[in-house]
Formats: sequence, C-alpha cells, structure tokens
Amino acid sequence: MTNTLHRFQKPDDPKDDHVVFTLTSPGINDIDSLQKARDFLLTSLKYNPVNLAGGSRYGPMFRPEKDLNPFKLYVRGRKEHVPPEQIIAEMSPPGSALVVFDKKQDLEGFLKEIKEMDLGLSVNVSSLVEDVREMAPRTGVWPHSINYALGFRGDLHRLPDRQVLALTTLCGHGLIADNFARKMIDRVKEKRLTPEKAAGYMAKFCVCGAFNTSRAVRILRGGR
Repeated sequence: MTNTLHRFQKPDDPKDDHVVFTLTSPGINDIDSLQKARDFLLTSLKYNPVNLAGGSRYGPMFRPEKDLNPFKLYVRGRKEHVPPEQIIAEMSPPGSALVVFDKKQDLEGFLKEIKEMDLGLSVNVSSLVEDVREMAPRTGVWPHSINYALGFRGDLHRLPDRQVLALTTLCGHGLIADNFARKMIDRVKEKRLTPEKAAGYMAKFCVCGAFNTSRAVRILRGGR
C-alpha cells in the first residue's frame, strides 16, 4: 500500500501524474541497495522527472529554506529547489528513491530501462492501472499485485472543493493544508504569484517528494 494512490483525479484527466519509487527490504535485497537506488535516480534523469527524492534526511528536491532574511528573499532570490545530483549524493542507507513524471512516454521509457537494469529492488508505480497494463508489453513490467484507492467516504459535503483537493492530495502525507492551497489559488488568480511559483511553494511541504509540480501548475491555471 502507498499513500501516493490517493491523488484526486479521474480517468479522463490529462495523463500527467505518474509516481515510481523503489524500496529495500533489510535482510532480503539490501546488499548494495544504496548504490542501486542511486542508479535508479540517475537513470530517471534521462526522462525529465518533475520531482524526485532519495530518502535523505535533508529532504527531497523541493525543500524548505533555513535562515531566510530580507536579503535572501528580495536581493539574492530564493532557492526554489536543489539539483538532482545533490539529492543523489545525500542519499543514505539502506536506499530508497522516488521520482515523479508528468508524461506517460517518460514513464514508459523509464520503466523499460529499469526492467533491463534488473536492480533487484521492489518497484512501485502509482498511476492509472489501465495505463500500466497497456504499456506492460513494451516495458516488460507486469504488475504482480494492484492496490486501488477507493475514494472518499463519509460526510463528503464537508470536503474542500475539487481544485483544492486536487492540490492537497498530491502530498500523500497530508502536509499541504487546505487553507494554504486556497491561498495559493487566490494568489494566482490575483496575479500575485505565477502558477509555477505557487506550485514550488506547495512542493516544499511534501517531505517525500511525491508532489507533482507540473500537474499543480495545470490545476492552478484552472485545469481539473
């Protein structure tokens, strides 16, 4: 089971949200697992990921900044994200990695190459089941098990609107508050922030790196 299943979208939404991550089981496949996880991320860089994380205590590619002051904010400028190479260098044992793609063809190319590398690690894909099955003959990656998100239950009228939910559920750990998402939506509507800036700000709260900034930009522009 993975918290990245609970993205708020429908089958007819644009195919711009695909999460792939690898895990290590101590005592089972942890030999050289750190280097294998690094190879996993290095390979992903060929396929234009929009976010990635390496299980580092320092955080994923988008991370909060310490010791902010007026000079850093208004003169030097904020550091929106760290280079992928830094994420890979900071990885620590036993070795886990996560990457997010916004194009189906990038996901397919990545899965095909990872299959050929045969790293011996557990690989999980969070995407629409039909899409993964459709590309399986070309990638060689056949699902051996499938988990489904069953949607929302309970007093649904108490939930935020669809646009807010589409943003907050991009963080599977629920670390993006509803009111913060509304604030970013309003700032974009008021032209006080670009969709790209707002998406980057929200991504900094997602500690696992599963936040899809590309999809967030589309949602902030009024997409579904």
